Amino acid sequence: MGSSGGGWRWHGGGKNGNGNSEACALSSTFAYFVSSFVVLGVIWSLYGRYMVTPNVRQGTAALGCLDDSEGSWALGVFYGDSPFSLRPIESMNVWKDKSAAWPVANPVMTCASLSDAGFPSNFVADPFLYIQGDVLYLFYETKNSVTWHGDIGVARSVDKGVTWQQLGIALDEEWHLSYPYVFDYNGNIYMVPEGSLNGDVRLYRATSFPLKWTLEKIILKRPLIDSSIIAHEGKLWLFGSDNSWIGTEQNGQLEIWYSDSPLGPWKPHKKNPIYNTYKTMGARNGGRPFVYNGDLYRVGQDCGETYGRKTRLFKIEALTTDEFKEVNVPFSLEDSNKGVNAWNGARSHHLDVQQLSSGEWIAVVDGDRVPSGDSIRRFILGSASVVAIAAMIILVGILVGAVRGIVPLSWCPHNMMKRSDTATVLAWERPNLSSKIRLLCSRLNRASSTLRTRTRSNTCLATSVLAVMIVVAVALTCTAVKYIYGGKGAQEAYPLNGHYSQFTLLTMTYDARLWNLNMYVKHYSRCSSVREIVVVWNKGVPPLPSDFDSAVPVRIRVEKKNSLNNRFRVDPLIKTRAVLELDDDIMMTCDDVERGFRVWRERPDRIVGFYPRLANGAPLKYRAEKHARKHNGYNVILTGAAFFDSQAAFERYWSERAAPGRALVDKFFNCEDVLMNYLYANASLGSESVEYVRPAWAIDTSKFTGVAISKNTQAHYGVRSKCLQMFAEMYGSLSDRKLEFGRRSDGWDV
Repeated sequence: MGSSGGGWRWHGGGKNGNGNSEACALSSTFAYFVSSFVVLGVIWSLYGRYMVTPNVRQGTAALGCLDDSEGSWALGVFYGDSPFSLRPIESMNVWKDKSAAWPVANPVMTCASLSDAGFPSNFVADPFLYIQGDVLYLFYETKNSVTWHGDIGVARSVDKGVTWQQLGIALDEEWHLSYPYVFDYNGNIYMVPEGSLNGDVRLYRATSFPLKWTLEKIILKRPLIDSSIIAHEGKLWLFGSDNSWIGTEQNGQLEIWYSDSPLGPWKPHKKNPIYNTYKTMGARNGGRPFVYNGDLYRVGQDCGETYGRKTRLFKIEALTTDEFKEVNVPFSLEDSNKGVNAWNGARSHHLDVQQLSSGEWIAVVDGDRVPSGDSIRRFILGSASVVAIAAMIILVGILVGAVRGIVPLSWCPHNMMKRSDTATVLAWERPNLSSKIRLLCSRLNRASSTLRTRTRSNTCLATSVLAVMIVVAVALTCTAVKYIYGGKGAQEAYPLNGHYSQFTLLTMTYDARLWNLNMYVKHYSRCSSVREIVVVWNKGVPPLPSDFDSAVPVRIRVEKKNSLNNRFRVDPLIKTRAVLELDDDIMMTCDDVERGFRVWRERPDRIVGFYPRLANGAPLKYRAEKHARKHNGYNVILTGAAFFDSQAAFERYWSERAAPGRALVDKFFNCEDVLMNYLYANASLGSESVEYVRPAWAIDTSKFTGVAISKNTQAHYGVRSKCLQMFAEMYGSLSDRKLEFGRRSDGWDV
């Protein structure tokens, strides 16, 4: 029995020339698949190179920060006048050293902090503080990148949590450890880590704090999760969850135990289980219970949308051996609207808040950019996209005639027996698995033949279907790259010496460019390190800050005079040392912006930007980047896309010495960035007053709106050449300050 419509002619050979025709079909089919692979491979490479941030973390040890289905948890510090008014460290304008880019920003500790210190880690979570005077010790879970189970790490801070020194691993067992609850009792320091995989609750005592601990006692032979112990009205109370019983709600169960000593014996509360309810209710512990204004509070986890989505706070109104009552009270940390680009944008499931000797409250929290199981989800979606790409290639091949069937004939079970054998024929024709598969092959190939026939009957239809399929194949390729190569989609900030910071984004515009500005604010406000956007409004009726879709505050600074000098006006309201001057018609990835910020923080005394120029010749001439690359060097960075020290740069620009230069800027309505380069070069003792960072891509949106300031490039460059010559007479030449491309070991300036 043959199959209608034919199939791929991959089984060759035959009589009367059939072998040659089938070999030809095989050759054309093979060439088609190779061509498709090459074309989509090029698209894959280009999209991955220029449009997607790779799923890697720069500057970490080879064994650290590996992709983990449990997430990429990190730790942050918050301060406040009470446990109910906590603000992130960046909002407090904490400055450690004004020679670097500050204020310090969360997260203050990541997997990179440990990995770079020699303790390979995939993530850090479940932080607990132990305070000794002005010294803070931080205990936390670290996912060991070698053993793939949790250890208990410890770090120390002497500056209220701004910087942390990694001391090492405080506790390491053969099973997974987390939730290192540390507390005092009768002159001893104890730890109750979560080790439910070992089936019990263990009490450890510090023998040489903070790194040496000994097992004091197994206090409960129950696999309790996230156990917390607190003293209340003369007794010790242990809160924990046991998810091992049949019928227990995962992350929705809570039990209470009480004792006169941490060593026990521990007795169960009469109302156990206190909760066995929905995982959204906060039954599972989410940090240290605390006392405020005489009231006892418990922290719980809301695991509704994903594991560890957020924390809930409960005020305990009754706690006795017979009674327990608590009520949910309003509580929230200052949230970010940056989504996956925020370090805690997806979830935050732990809080330890304590009062310092100064009376100020400090809190340590954990956070993650992605939900639980995200890496598995991405792998599944990426693999599904690859399968769909293969299907589209086959369908397109059918339409163009390169593939003659959906299923190759050699895959279909047929001609396996002799038709002359009567018994065999009867068995062969009886419905069985082989006949069903053969029938399916026949129907699939008939469908492909029908599809090809119908589309050929209408050339316009065939062209349209073919175009749609090609577009879908390209879209699926980009989707596969995004999920497989691009990771979780976050464009993270780049740490410097284990620390993060923030910058102010400043742009200058006017009413005719409002379309650009709307898109600009929406995009850049989501970048991890952007704290505020300042819009310098030069002309026209200004918009309201509320008009923009922004994840950060937007401030409109209306100028009295339409001048390019306004770009660098001293602004005491700017709260960060770093300022990124970025024209509103330039669009690039947040990852490019973050890389530029990382480079600037290495040496904040420079201009670091994305558009290099080389001013050379006699007389000096201003030329495009192509000229700079031809001569393998640059000495000017366009300030329309560059990082500065806001105080030093703006004061320098508005100094008395710069007054003649500012007058020329107003005269030509041009050259403000050229002037700033001269002022930096004049103030620098060495030749490195600028540095270039190459963006993966950058789009000038003014080309689409027709509102570019400089429409005549040749005339624009002519004016700038004149400025170069005049500024050289005022402030000295730039021609001897040439820097070569490719100086950086990370390749960011190639």
